[in-house]
Amino acid sequence: MADYIKHAVNWLTEPTRYFIGFTLAIILILQFRKFFAKTFVIVAFFVLGAAFLVFAWKDPNFAKIIGKPDNVPIVILLATVVYFSWLSLRKAVINDERIARGEPTLEGDFNKQKVFTWPDLVYTELICLVLFTVALVVWSIVLMAPLEEPAELARTPNPSKAPWYFLGLQELLVYFDPWIAGVLLPSFIIVGLGAIPYVDTNPKGNGYYTFNERKFAIWFFWIGFVLFWVSFVILGTFLRGPNWSFFGPFEYWDLHKLEPMVNVDLSTYFWVNLLDQPRPDNILLREAPGFAFLGAFFLLLPPLLAKTVCRSMFAQIGMVRYQVMMHMLLWFALIPLKMLLRWTVGLKYIVGIPEWFFNV
Repeated sequence: MADYIKHAVNWLTEPTRYFIGFTLAIILILQFRKFFAKTFVIVAFFVLGAAFLVFAWKDPNFAKIIGKPDNVPIVILLATVVYFSWLSLRKAVINDERIARGEPTLEGDFNKQKVFTWPDLVYTELICLVLFTVALVVWSIVLMAPLEEPAELARTPNPSKAPWYFLGLQELLVYFDPWIAGVLLPSFIIVGLGAIPYVDTNPKGNGYYTFNERKFAIWFFWIGFVLFWVSFVILGTFLRGPNWSFFGPFEYWDLHKLEPMVNVDLSTYFWVNLLDQPRPDNILLREAPGFAFLGAFFLLLPPLLAKTVCRSMFAQIGMVRYQVMMHMLLWFALIPLKMLLRWTVGLKYIVGIPEWFFNV
C-alpha cells in the first residue's frame, strides 16, 4: 500500500500532470469557494497534510529533500501561504454574503471597535517579538546552517539553484532565451504591476475583502501568485534535481539521470516533419511559421476577444487600457503555453534564431 501511494505521488508530480492539476485545483477552489471557505476544509487539509508528512518521512529520499535546512523554511512558507490564502477567501465569501443581505462588511464592523496604540498594540507586538525570538533561537540550535564549502570552479553544485524567490525566473530560463526570461518578462511584471491602478479603476474592494465585486482581479492574482510563483517554488525546490531533471518526491536523485534532448523548434516541425523538406537557409523564411504564430497570438487575438468574450470589458475600459492589459495577459499566457508544449510535444522555441540571439 505504501509503495502504491509513493508511485501515485511520483506519477502525479510529473510536470505536465503537476501543472494541469495545480491549475484545476485553483479553478475548483475559486469556483466552489463557498465550500472551500468552510473551517473544516482547512482543518482537514492540515490534518491530512500532517499525516502525509508523517507517512512520507519514513522514505529516505523524501526526508532528505524536505529535511534540508534551507528547505524547512520553504515548507513553513508554503503552509502559511495556504492558510492565509484560505483566510482571505473565507473573509471574501462572508463579506459577499453580508453585502447581499445589505449588512456592513466585516471590516466595517471592526472599524467601530477602536483600541489605543498604547498599550494594546505595543503589548501585542512585544509578545510577538519575544515569541519569534525564542523560535529563531531554538531553530538555530536544532537545524544547522546550510553552509557549503567555498566556491570552486572545478566543482560546481549539481543542481545549481537560485534562492527560492528566484526559482520562478530560473524555471523560465528552460523555456525562453535568457534575455526574455531574465529581462523582458520581469520587466513586464514590474510594468504590469505599476499599470494596475490605471487599467483597473474599479473602486470596489478597497479596504475590505470581496470576491464578487473584483472577480477578474482575484482570478488573475490567484493564477499569477499561486500558479506562477508558489507552484514554481515547489517545482524548483522539491522536483528539480541533478542536471535540472524532474524527480518525484519519493524518487532517488540520481546524478546519472539525463533528460533526452528531443526538443526541436517550430520551424523543424513545419518544414521537416510536415512538408518533408530541409529548412530554408534564409532566416526569415525559415522562421516564418513562428512569426506567423506570434503575429496571430499578439495581433489578432486582442481584437477578436474584444468582439466576443471581452466585449463588455473593452467597452468599459476603452481601447488604450484594453490593449495594454491584453498584451500583458498574452505574455502571461505564453508562459504556460510554452511550458506545456515543451513537456508534451518537445517544442523548444516558437521562433529560434540563435544567429541573432532571438529565441522565443
